[in-house]
Amino acid sequence: MLYGIAAATAALLLAAVLSALLRVPALRAGIVDRRRQRRLPLLGGVAVVAVTCLVAWAGQWTRVAPLGEGVGRLLVAAACVAGLGLVADVWRLRPRVLVAGTAVAAAFVVPYQETGVPGGLLGLGWIVLATLAFKGLDHADGLAGTVGVVTAFGAGACAAAEVMDGLAVLLSVFAAALTGFLMHNWHPARIGLGACGSLFTGFLLSSSLVFTRAGYDLTPSAAVVFCLGAVALADALLVVLSRSLARRPLLRRGPDHLVHRLRPLGLTPQGSVVLLGAGSFASVLVGVLVHTGWTGDGVVAWVAGGVLLVVAIALRIPVQQPRRMPSTQVRGQLRVRNG
Repeated sequence: MLYGIAAATAALLLAAVLSALLRVPALRAGIVDRRRQRRLPLLGGVAVVAVTCLVAWAGQWTRVAPLGEGVGRLLVAAACVAGLGLVADVWRLRPRVLVAGTAVAAAFVVPYQETGVPGGLLGLGWIVLATLAFKGLDHADGLAGTVGVVTAFGAGACAAAEVMDGLAVLLSVFAAALTGFLMHNWHPARIGLGACGSLFTGFLLSSSLVFTRAGYDLTPSAAVVFCLGAVALADALLVVLSRSLARRPLLRRGPDHLVHRLRPLGLTPQGSVVLLGAGSFASVLVGVLVHTGWTGDGVVAWVAGGVLLVVAIALRIPVQQPRRMPSTQVRGQLRVRNG
């Protein structure tokens, strides 16, 4: 317990300091995104990944908080996915490369002995889907970090209920590192997660849930993982439907995410993130209660119905259609990412 508190505190402070230090190098190297006509450096994800891995490795090396069987491999795979995301931040990568890389990493994480081959393949598909959905949240200041912190606490609670102490400590350290990063990412953000941080977040959280639910029946497991990823999945579903109905390319960014749909209702950027964070907390709480047996998995139908209702209403809220999209290369190394 004392080590967990100390590790989380150290992770929060280190991530906050490192995020601040990486801002200027990212600007000078041109590793930036353009958000509302301002340049946003994208090395915040490097700070989160580095601090999470460093603190987790320190616990493993000192044997004070060993990660446990399979958790170390999970962290290594997540770091590899983060490395792929960093390459995507620096140079343009095709989406199928990110999908393929995430799938390969997931294949080394899924515990096939407990899930079986069919369940393992479903788990692999979930990891890829959830990872890309979390990447899609990195389009607004503070959103991916807020949802990531809430989800990490929920996944950590599920791991603790299974007496997976190493995984629970890892998720608490990650949540603390993400919180330290959020000190610089709240609107107006001074640094962003980038593909490096958002892919790491989605992969680590989704893989942890698959690892935690291994051995359980498929239906309740699907209910739990859906609840913990409800906001990211709702945003992804909204974007796919919105762009499909408008006959626009799915990979061309535009103001059609949940945050953008809330702006015409009078919510500020901060208010929109707080509202979605509260929605994430509610759905994650349901998932934790289902996992721990405090409620049946039938209550997940209410979460699914809420997601569909929110998406249906959001589709009817008019948003400003994007003008001609700028080039993916702006002034040399400045690039605009798909979101």
